[in-house]
Amino acid sequence: MNAINEDIRVVIGAGVYMNNPEWIQTQESELNLLQRYQWLERFSPNTITAILAEHVWEHLDFDEGVKAAKICFEFLRPGGYVRCAVPDGYFPNDEYQRGVQIGGPGPVDHPAASHKIVHNFRSITSMFNAAGFKVSLLEYCDGEGNFHYSDWDQNKGYIFRSKRFDHRNIEGIGFVSLIVDAEKPIND
Repeated sequence: MNAINEDIRVVIGAGVYMNNPEWIQTQESELNLLQRYQWLERFSPNTITAILAEHVWEHLDFDEGVKAAKICFEFLRPGGYVRCAVPDGYFPNDEYQRGVQIGGPGPVDHPAASHKIVHNFRSITSMFNAAGFKVSLLEYCDGEGNFHYSDWDQNKGYIFRSKRFDHRNIEGIGFVSLIVDAEKPIND
């Protein structure tokens, strides 16, 4: 298990990328968002400082997303947070929406083939709120498709698929993620 004063930062579904090299990198097979027993094998409740999930939550339906958020809530220390990035259902680009759609745009080996939801800022906020989190929107499109950005600290969880770091955004917004910080309240 882990020491109570240790700064524990976990990447869920790290894949082959090492964008947050000092964080604990995990894959679905070893730390599944929906398998509480796997969390208990590695962590104590109320001990994790931060959890980062870049393009992971869209592989869960809404109810599974709430369940996963509740598990994260249990293991985060008060004031800890989940930094979550998902495809944005309000981004007004038909090609983008085809690429991130539920079930994906084509073959079963396409990364989006297991997408179960395309979140917008309302659905993801509702999902994390249902688990007890306070949600801050970092990057998102509103219901009219307008892109909104709040400056965020990459040291608190680097997201490649973001306005600042994705090369597709060099000449304007070409690819967006809906990015939120979901914080576990200190007075819980």
